[in-house]
Amino acid sequence: MSLKSQINSDFMKAFKERNMELKSLLGTLKGEIQTAEKNAMVENLSDEDVIKILNKFAKNCKENIRLANDEKSRVELEIIESYLPKQLSVEDIQSKIEALVASGVKNIGQIMKEFSTLPADKKIVSEMVKKALA
Repeated sequence: MSLKSQINSDFMKAFKERNMELKSLLGTLKGEIQTAEKNAMVENLSDEDVIKILNKFAKNCKENIRLANDEKSRVELEIIESYLPKQLSVEDIQSKIEALVASGVKNIGQIMKEFSTLPADKKIVSEMVKKALA
C-alpha cells in the first residue's frame, strides 16, 4: 500500500471514529498531497514525494516544539513520524561517516551526497561531518 493510500485510509478511519484531532491533521496532509499532485500534474505522487511533504510538516512541528513547547505539535509530530521511514541512529550515522572518511573522502559535499538517499536527519549529519573533518 502506498503512503498516500495509507494516509487516506487512516483519514477515513479517524473520520468514522470521530477522532477530530487525527482527522484534522490527516486532512491537512491529504490537502498538501493533492496540491503537490496538481502542481506536478500527476495523478499519484511517489512515496518519496509524500515523504518530502511529511518531512516538511515534521520540521514545522519540531520548530513549534522548540519555540513554544507546544503539546499539540508533539502529538502531531508523533503521528507524522509514524508514516516516515525509521531514521538512522546517531551511531549508524557516525559509523558511516567514519567509513567514508577512512576510504579517503574528505569533501563535505561528497559525504552529504552519500546520505541524500538515506533516511537521516541532514542537520545532524552535517554537524557530525563537520566534527569528523575538523
